[in-house]
Amino acid sequence: MTEPAEPAEPAEGDGAGAGPVVPLTTIVKEWARIGCIGFGGPPTHIAMMRRRYVDERGWIAPAEFEDGVAATNLLPGPASTQLAIFLAWRLRGAIGAILGGLCFIVPGLIVILALSAVFLASHPPDAVLGAAAGAGAAVPAVALSAAWTLVRPSWARIGTRRPDHVRWVLYALVGAAAAATVGAWLVLVLAACGVVEIAVREPRHLPGFGSTRGFVPAAAGHLVAVGGLGALAWVALKVGALSYGGGFVIIPLMQHDAVHNYHWMTNGQFLNAVALGQVTPGPVVQTVSVVGYAAAGVGGALLAAAIAFAPSFCFVIFGGPHFDRLRANQAVQAFLTGAGPCVIGAIAGSAIPLALALSHLWQLPVLGLAVVWLLVLHRGVIVAIVGAGVLGVIAAVAGAPLGH
Repeated sequence: MTEPAEPAEPAEGDGAGAGPVVPLTTIVKEWARIGCIGFGGPPTHIAMMRRRYVDERGWIAPAEFEDGVAATNLLPGPASTQLAIFLAWRLRGAIGAILGGLCFIVPGLIVILALSAVFLASHPPDAVLGAAAGAGAAVPAVALSAAWTLVRPSWARIGTRRPDHVRWVLYALVGAAAAATVGAWLVLVLAACGVVEIAVREPRHLPGFGSTRGFVPAAAGHLVAVGGLGALAWVALKVGALSYGGGFVIIPLMQHDAVHNYHWMTNGQFLNAVALGQVTPGPVVQTVSVVGYAAAGVGGALLAAAIAFAPSFCFVIFGGPHFDRLRANQAVQAFLTGAGPCVIGAIAGSAIPLALALSHLWQLPVLGLAVVWLLVLHRGVIVAIVGAGVLGVIAAVAGAPLGH
């Protein structure tokens, strides 16, 4: 049975829509609810928000919700987090956006910090090591599954002509190659594919593409590889401000920085971080919090989370009034048409370095089972990772090697 909308209050903020005005206390309760039970990544989050806020509560009109999904998918960063912030902004302006976003993010952050303390401890029990190694073995399959779910809408978007399809394949191959080989510079490759598509579709807009303020953030040079909080802040900023296509597209970049550049984690620990980001509620970009924990403890995790999510709040609060114009911008649409298949290729390509990070032969059959579960049977990600973790515990009990 549909629950009635909460009593109206005076509107606050310039983002409030024309529908029922929702009390801030209700936003805290409702957004925290999804933050606590939102397992399964962005598709699940979006479905839960639509059912709760559109169908059951009637706070957001269906067309407005779909527009919000489309608009937030134009932005870099975690799409479902930005949608949660956007919907709260529509109801109660900037204050609602901040409260709603925090309530969506913080529950998962607390859980992932607790798990980080266990999985990244100096001498964890063998059962924990086994669970971590098993769950990590499933991560490359999760990347492939994430890429596959994006293929159909992107293929439909590129067009129906043969040259369009050829460009789609080329963009995807370039993205996969970049993720597998030059992950640290992946963002530049994504931007290049988008600009090429603008040159094909909207060449008259190419000189003025910079007028789409804030859409393609300027690529800054890397900080000197000296480690420390400055380096951690830069890694987190890249995750939050440059991750077109969601959390997985930034995995190769994070792996390069966390493992090879700054040596905060081993390859095995990084796989654990990605797995933890998948099985905890809320946004999968929480993976950056595990990296922050490995770099500088709880303070590092909180710093990484704050910097990674800050762009999402800024994009929505300051850019929300301009979303309709952004969606109508032909140069932006062309950019997305080119960058989209590159993102898909990059997500699929990230499976290569993730698979190469596996260090024990017994993990390969676990990976194979995860591939069958996700790509052949099309079952859930959380069950795949938890099941792989259970197999890892069994391997640990049987005396399989566990060290990273």
